[in-house]
Amino acid sequence: MATSKRSIPRESDGLHAESKLTRVEGKPRHVAALILARGGSKGIPLKNIKVLAGVPLLGWVLRAAKDSEKFQSVWVSTDHDDIEKVAKAYGAEVHRRSPEVSKDSSSSLDTIREFVRLHPEITVVCHIQATSPCLHPFHLAEAVEMITEKGFDSVFSVVRSHQFRWKEVKKGSGEITKPFNLDPSKRPRRQDWDGELCENGSFYCSTIKSLDETGNTQGNKVVYYEMLPEYSVDIDVDIDWPVAEQRVLRYGYFGRATPEVVRLMFCNVSGCLTEGRIFLSVSGEEMVSINTRDTMGIRMLQKEEMEVVLLTSDLDPVSQLLADKLAKRTGCKVMQVGEEPLNDLKPLVEQKNLGWKDVAYMGCDKQDVNCLNLAGLSAVPRDAPKVAINATKYTCHNAGGMGAVREFAEHILLLKEKAKSQMEQHRINRNNF
Repeated sequence: MATSKRSIPRESDGLHAESKLTRVEGKPRHVAALILARGGSKGIPLKNIKVLAGVPLLGWVLRAAKDSEKFQSVWVSTDHDDIEKVAKAYGAEVHRRSPEVSKDSSSSLDTIREFVRLHPEITVVCHIQATSPCLHPFHLAEAVEMITEKGFDSVFSVVRSHQFRWKEVKKGSGEITKPFNLDPSKRPRRQDWDGELCENGSFYCSTIKSLDETGNTQGNKVVYYEMLPEYSVDIDVDIDWPVAEQRVLRYGYFGRATPEVVRLMFCNVSGCLTEGRIFLSVSGEEMVSINTRDTMGIRMLQKEEMEVVLLTSDLDPVSQLLADKLAKRTGCKVMQVGEEPLNDLKPLVEQKNLGWKDVAYMGCDKQDVNCLNLAGLSAVPRDAPKVAINATKYTCHNAGGMGAVREFAEHILLLKEKAKSQMEQHRINRNNF
């Protein structure tokens, strides 16, 4: 069987090229990504939109699917209003599934069949599991190409396992256990054994023709796609969550931003550096507080040659005074913005010959939505309203004024370090060809 297990895409892969439009049985090929996200998860309530490493779980796979540029449409099938809102915030179309396929007993196959029946224009469907947050665009691009360019009917993801398996013995049966995949007298070393291929559940792609003929997504001319273990993350129960979060921070796909070259960050003072409360002294003076961890976060970014611009509003004179004091301490520029910050910030970004993908932005409310969407790296504090959380690429664990800015700074620096590491590994891999 064919297999692909590169951990880092090569320039020659052309991962962002458009899929070839060919004609399939008299109609244009339409490749659709489909994520099933029911609201009634029993293991972790509303698991599909719970925030993992600053991003709703569903957002990780939607981002990878959109950026693979191999799908004519990206869909989320759901029965829940909150899941629908998150799906749309990440640019997906929404299929409201029927009650018949929204039960605990409903299978994924039943839901996929309902979807393709109601969307007859689709010729290839790729069912992507929402619980696989370490998927990258190149995984999906290469898998889809196995169908669209190499002629396979079905492709599914696997991971290589080196686990020795034994037969289960029922308690009190008196049976003797036996090995399934090894000879105990000739136990192989790991490096001398290829291991076994196990489904990791990340995705199952199939032509609609094959699905109709065989009744499943692994029919006719089948091929597997091998993923490396670091990308094979699945979340079923609570105990999986913290492990998955650490894995995603190291191996997840954070979008097309290039954090190693980001040189400009905009940060709202009110709501990000402050906690949103104003204190009144006995004499009637207004005061706000800041967290020293946040000012240290700004200095950490400046040490990496990133310019930090503090944003204020004429409606909040107290924050303006605070920003001026911070500017003297840290050397940050202070800029006053109106109701739509994007209008004021666009000229500055253009003046510095930057694109918005090269900008980091930290906001906290509805007026920041356009900037949060455009910026290559963006964040909001934990206590931001939903409209801002749905627009951002990272939601902090900390609230505004309580270390959120420091957390976002550490997140940026982690991504920069990760990007450098991947570029170095890419260079080593290329030299080995």
